[in-house]
Amino acid sequence: MATHYENGEPMQIRQIAAQQNIPDRYLEQLLATLRRGGIIKSQRGSKGGYLLSREPWKITIYEVLECLEGLDVKVSEETSSIKSVDNAVVDEIWQEACLAANAVLQNYTLQHLCEKRDSRKQLDIMYYI
Repeated sequence: MATHYENGEPMQIRQIAAQQNIPDRYLEQLLATLRRGGIIKSQRGSKGGYLLSREPWKITIYEVLECLEGLDVKVSEETSSIKSVDNAVVDEIWQEACLAANAVLQNYTLQHLCEKRDSRKQLDIMYYI
């Protein structure tokens, strides 16, 4: 949908499913979740389908994953539930890893994904004589 954002035309489920090789039923569930999360919007009618709710450069990968997976990686301050020093150390490292991963995901947008994909496609072009 990020690739088709500029033309303003909604994409139909079967079109997305064919391009991304995703079963229609599963895609319907994903799209419903993304719509409820405000990432995409739906348009009814004969030319209906799904569109991004805002520009691809304004939607981060973190937002999409948070919507689909329900990322709940807030730093835990409840040390009273930790029963041992070993658990506390592992919990601290896990929290640090989650924060680092979130920082990376918040720095990339759907536009970045499209640009990276397009640059890789350019590298994969083979010329035959």
